[in-house]
Amino acid sequence: MKGALSWPFLRLYLLTLFYFSANPILNVIIPLKGESLGADNTTIGVIMGAYLFTTMFFRPWAGRMIQKYGPIKVLRTILVINGFALILYTFTGLGGYFIARMLQGVCTAFFSMTLQLGIIDALPDKDRSQGISMYSLCSSMPGIIGPLLAFGMWQAGDTNRFTAAMIAIAILTGVVGYSAKMDKKEAEPASGQEGQGATMLQSYVQLVRNPHLFKCSVLMLIASLVFGAVTTFIPLYASQIQSGNAAVYLMLQAGAAVAARFVLRKRIPSDGKWHSSFVMAIMLILAVAAQCVSFSITGGAVFFYAGAILMGLAQALLYPTLTSYLTFVLPPLNRNVLIGLFIAMADLGVSLGAVIMGPIADLSSYSFMYMICAILGVSMIIFAYDRRKIFVGSR
Repeated sequence: MKGALSWPFLRLYLLTLFYFSANPILNVIIPLKGESLGADNTTIGVIMGAYLFTTMFFRPWAGRMIQKYGPIKVLRTILVINGFALILYTFTGLGGYFIARMLQGVCTAFFSMTLQLGIIDALPDKDRSQGISMYSLCSSMPGIIGPLLAFGMWQAGDTNRFTAAMIAIAILTGVVGYSAKMDKKEAEPASGQEGQGATMLQSYVQLVRNPHLFKCSVLMLIASLVFGAVTTFIPLYASQIQSGNAAVYLMLQAGAAVAARFVLRKRIPSDGKWHSSFVMAIMLILAVAAQCVSFSITGGAVFFYAGAILMGLAQALLYPTLTSYLTFVLPPLNRNVLIGLFIAMADLGVSLGAVIMGPIADLSSYSFMYMICAILGVSMIIFAYDRRKIFVGSR
């Protein structure tokens, strides 16, 4: 496997695209279905948040299981479970959605860790950020057309279309996934795992003790909280905006993320140094995006859609920047587990964006809730600044 755009990697990116195709459809259907059944924002937030909260819990274990059994065996197993979860959505209500979200969460923990660690291990240092960015790009591409399809299904009131879409995605993901290959060493003996590296408990402690992991995790947690609040409540908030349309917003956000990840993929730092100004600029974009969404209740659709584009840009740049940095500075012996913990913080943030911001929206308004998101973004601009030698010096 040579180069981030060689055929073996392109096949992995295609698998990523199919796997995440269900999410933008479900992100629209579930809130609308919940509202139609009389559920409040808190209930909707819990159901939506169950997905990535479960993912967060299983990610660190996923990194270790991949080391133990190898990526291909793990990948094929979770694709079967994921297919079952997608089909479960087609014949159940909100209770079944909650169970399906949790099953999807388990699958996503192992799927994303398998592909990302496979990409990281197979690519040379200079191509790591590009490979991670391409993975993120393909995971975002379904968001361009998915919301429009979801709103079409909902407005038509035809459940058969939704059922057909979930079954088709399950089959396509399974076919492509079972033929995927990774140029990676086979599973390591289980006996060697216990005697090497840190235990899981020690790895969790590194979230606080390792300054690199701590800084990246906090930034990712807060940013993901904002992303989660947008994903969960934009389908409901858009109806309050004059000329606002949730499908257009989500398409613009996803389109901006995809375009930025492709156009700017080679400009994302991949040298193992902390670029304060670059990260601070990303957090500024995030804060402005959230404030635009908040102000759109007064300012109208122009601010609403400007917030979508800026949100997509921040989403495109932050994750590959932080992930690439960590692949250089974390200890190699337990790097997979620690990266799993970092990605788990992103999952926790998205989940909190649904679970915590739902009650805030119930007690106040969507606009006020997004203003709080903007304030959190501003606080992260300050947090991102760091000129210590341990961050900006050579490895």
